[in-house]
This record gives sequence, C-alpha cells and structure tokens, in this order.
Amino acid sequence: MERLLIYVKHKFPFLWNVIDWFNNHLFSAFFKSIFNQALENALTNINPGELSCRELRRVDLHQLYCLINSQDVSDLKYFKPHGFDMKSLEKQFSKSAFLMMGVFDKNTLVGYFFLRLFINKKCFVGRLTDRNYRGKGLGKIMNKVMYELAWQMNFRCLSTISQNNKAVMQAHSKNSSMKVLKKLSNDYLLVEFVQNSQ
Repeated sequence: MERLLIYVKHKFPFLWNVIDWFNNHLFSAFFKSIFNQALENALTNINPGELSCRELRRVDLHQLYCLINSQDVSDLKYFKPHGFDMKSLEKQFSKSAFLMMGVFDKNTLVGYFFLRLFINKKCFVGRLTDRNYRGKGLGKIMNKVMYELAWQMNFRCLSTISQNNKAVMQAHSKNSSMKVLKKLSNDYLLVEFVQNSQ
C-alpha cells in the first residue's frame, strides 16, 4: 500500500490531490479530537531546555520558508515532503492531516518536522534541522514528539529514507526504535519507528 501511495504521489499528482482531499476531510471527522489530545500529551512529555517546541502557526510560515531555503541544496536533496515556495507551504498548512511542527531557539525557528497522517492509521514523518544547530540534540526532540504523537493515536509511524543520505543513515544507526520494513526503488528504505524496541 505504501509503495502505491508513493508511486501515485510522484507520478499522478492530480490523483494524489484527490486522495489527499478525501483523507483530510475524513481525518478531521474521525480523528481530530484524539489527535488534539495526543499532541498535547506529546508536547507535555518533552523537556528541550532553552528550546521550545510547538505546532506552527500561519505567522510562522515566513520563518519556515527562510529556514528551508537557507539550507544548502545538498541538505534538501532527500527532503521533499512538499514544495518550498510560500504558496506550497500555505497549502500544506491548511491540511488537517498534515501537522507542521517547529523547534524554536527563543523566537527563531531552528528545526522543522511534520507528520502526514492517513485514515488507515498510518503516518509518515520527516524532519529538517538548521545547519547551524546540527549535533545539538534537536533530532532527538523532534523524534520524541513525532513518535509519541503517532503511538498515542495508535498510528504506525513510518518514513522513507534514502540509503544514499549518509547523514540520516548515520543518525538513525543508533535509533533503537527504527525497524526496516522493505527496500523500495532508487535505494530507498521504508522504515517504521516502533514503541516496544526503545
């Protein structure tokens, strides 16, 4: 099923938009209240120190645009959850089944992560850390929130990772929650983050 969705997303954008539209409406109808409680619980259980972590608001979109577009092109080669122009970010922000989160150093956005939730109780996650903040534990903060949120909703927490993305492969080499499910085309792996292996 995951392979089919990935294929449709990349090869048939119109069909993907139709699926996405139905998914957003059904997610709002059946999961929104559970989602809101799970998000509150996931954010309560973290202690990022001087950093803060919260759901992004419309007023944060310019900062998100600046964060993404200030990274090296090579850093974005394997990070393509959506377009990076303001119109694309606005479009993602309006989707109820696409949670956009941020890590802030005071008022500056230094990390972006997301959960794309599906009504079949699966979600795909991803994250991006500002190049000036790498190696400072932001990845662990973002992972904790993403995983906790998915697990509290009883959703499977999935991601696709390129084996050619050395930095991400190295970062996940010590991730005891990660389980490789299958190999995909173009050297990608479908992985799941499971609760009982922590």
